Amino acid sequence: MSSEGADDGFLLLIVSSPSGAGKTTLCTRLRKEFPELRFSVSHTTRKPRPTEVDGREYHFVDTQHFEHMVRDNAFAEWARVHGHLYGTSLNEIEIARGSARGILFDIDHQGARQIRAALSEAVCVFILPPSMAELERRLRGRGTEDEQATLRRLQNARGEIEHYGFFDYVIVNDDVDQAYEQLRAIVFAERCRRPRRSGLCERLLAERRGER
Repeated sequence: MSSEGADDGFLLLIVSSPSGAGKTTLCTRLRKEFPELRFSVSHTTRKPRPTEVDGREYHFVDTQHFEHMVRDNAFAEWARVHGHLYGTSLNEIEIARGSARGILFDIDHQGARQIRAALSEAVCVFILPPSMAELERRLRGRGTEDEQATLRRLQNARGEIEHYGFFDYVIVNDDVDQAYEQLRAIVFAERCRRPRRSGLCERLLAERRGER
């Protein structure tokens, strides 16, 4: 990906959206272009979809295992979404801090709030569909859920959109290529923020002082 050195500070990037708005597609593209951003693989109690692999998209566990992790305070955040449990383990963040230049979270607004409460430097991006009609078309086009589940996701989507004010950035995913360009631009812009470049600035100043 980029030719920039490791002077950029560690980036915690949260991407959220209503189900069907396209955050998974956008995050997949981001992971390919920015391999130094470790993807946070969440735990979930829902069943895997046909194309999903345990340990890649999610850690698929049963409810008993998940609740055991909750009791052990093993999650940075967790929530019940669409009738299933989802959570980000503290271990995922620790691994990323030791091996990557950032971590990418694909989580809902509840998880985003919990992560931001614990890690105030987290950058939060919300992906919107261009319309509710288009969101419904995309959900039905998946063909992976029954009618009741689809209607529940549509109903929940309206509630999730109400939380848009919490996020730093809002992207409308009408055209996926354009939406992705906006998402990657956020990564570049955030890496140029002064706090993430302060280490480089101080080193340059120290070098200059050493010449005198």
